[in-house]
Amino acid sequence: MNLQNYYWYFNKAIPERICDDIVKYGNLKKQKLAVTGPYQEKKLSNTQIKNLKKVRDSNIVWLNDSWIYKEIHPYISFANKAAGWNFNWDYSESCQFTKYKKGQYYDWHNDSWDQPYKKQNSDDVFHNKIRKLSVTVSLSDPKDYEGGELEFDFRNQATKNKKIKCTEILPKGSLVVFPSFVWHRVCPIKSGERNSLVIWNLGYPFK
Repeated sequence: MNLQNYYWYFNKAIPERICDDIVKYGNLKKQKLAVTGPYQEKKLSNTQIKNLKKVRDSNIVWLNDSWIYKEIHPYISFANKAAGWNFNWDYSESCQFTKYKKGQYYDWHNDSWDQPYKKQNSDDVFHNKIRKLSVTVSLSDPKDYEGGELEFDFRNQATKNKKIKCTEILPKGSLVVFPSFVWHRVCPIKSGERNSLVIWNLGYPFK
C-alpha cells in the first residue's frame, strides 16, 4: 500500500482543560508497567521485566469513558477521509493513558497484529477485527519535558527520507492519526514527564 499521506495531524485540537482532566483522571488510577508482545497477560519474572524494558518502558492506565471518545472520535473520522485512507472501522479499544518519565521510551514497533483478534466470549466485539487506525494525543506541554519525540519509519513506503520526526504532535492538545501498520517509536525522555493518550481503532480486514 503506497500512502499518499503517512499521517494526519490536528494542532491543539483538544482543549487544554480536557487534556488536564484526562491527566488528573489517569493519575487517580493505579498505573502499571506497559507490556507488549509475548509479555502480555502474564506475571513477569525480574528477567522478563528487564528484557521487556529493552523494548518498552512506560507506565499506563486503561480508560474507557465515553466523554474521552466523544472528544477524539470526530478527528479520527475526519483524518481517515481527508488522508484518503478510507478504512472501515467501527470500534475503539480502551484508551491507554501513558506516562513516560526520565529514561523511559518505546522502541520501534507498529500497532498491528499478525492475525485478527480471536473470540474471547459470546459478546466479544473484537472478534475477527484488526487494528486499522492509531491515534496519539499529546497531554503535556512541551516545556514540561525534553526528548520523547514521536518518530515514524516508513520502511515499506516509497520515500527517500524514511524516518520522520513528528514535530506537529508537540503542542499540548495536538493529535496525530496514522495507519496502525506504520512503524513508529517514542524516543527516550531526557528530563521531565510526558503524558499521552493512545487509542487503537478496529475494523474487519480487507474493508
